[in-house]
Amino acid sequence: MMTSIHDRLTTIPMDDFALKWRFTDPKYDVLPADHLAQIQPLDDQSASAIWRFISDTDLHRDFPFKDHFFRSVESLSIGDSHGNEDEDARIRKWLYRCAIPFQQTVILSWQPTWAVITNWKLLVKYWTSFYYPISDDLTVVDESLDWSVLFFHEHEIYFGTNHPRKAT
Repeated sequence: MMTSIHDRLTTIPMDDFALKWRFTDPKYDVLPADHLAQIQPLDDQSASAIWRFISDTDLHRDFPFKDHFFRSVESLSIGDSHGNEDEDARIRKWLYRCAIPFQQTVILSWQPTWAVITNWKLLVKYWTSFYYPISDDLTVVDESLDWSVLFFHEHEIYFGTNHPRKAT
């Protein structure tokens, strides 16, 4: 049986994660304990391995994704979503239409030392906690690389896929 990349990653406690404040600080967001437990921060070595995995595929060689890496690429501009429930819901609906199964394990990578493993459902539900426009470029993948999401720091989200999207 082939081991997945997930099996070779080492997680750390949320308390040791540099971005824990996004999920545990009342000034930003406080996730329920059962949801917080489903976000698994990676240690520096594992986060770096994910960064190299993404880099080695040349996923972002062209912007937002390497030409012809995916059959289709869609984008969505993000308005001011801080406290704007309508905008937050619009983005959630767009992410839902990406047709990724809710329980699909996904890897989120911000930079070489910051990455987490979670599931697609939590990313969709708490996307405003995972992504901060202006400061973040956040790549989301699974190990198949049949799709990827790039939350770009200039208020844009890109979705590249080799699969059909859900109808609106």
